Amino acid sequence: MDDDYDYGILMKKLLINENVDFFVAHTLTEGLMILEKEHPEYVFLDNKLPDGSGWEQTEFILHNYPKTHLNLLSGYHVPKTSASTFRILEKPISRAELLSCIDNG
Repeated sequence: MDDDYDYGILMKKLLINENVDFFVAHTLTEGLMILEKEHPEYVFLDNKLPDGSGWEQTEFILHNYPKTHLNLLSGYHVPKTSASTFRILEKPISRAELLSCIDNG
């Protein structure tokens, strides 16, 4: 979930050879609808979305989709955390970093 259309295209290109289904949402509302319908294994969630803060949905996603691996993204200052239930990544994310999120689940 990222409001930056180009970033969604870039992530899709980075994952094209990784044998994963990929859905792009540009708003929080759209992303939560896809989450409910598809139950993805991985979610990359931007903080600042046009219709709300993605990160404010962290507890909701972790509670309602416990099998989903949550990765929080931000192009702004990224807080350090020792959380074991999700990862926080600073944009731009490299291909290696993106793949490590998928390989390590």
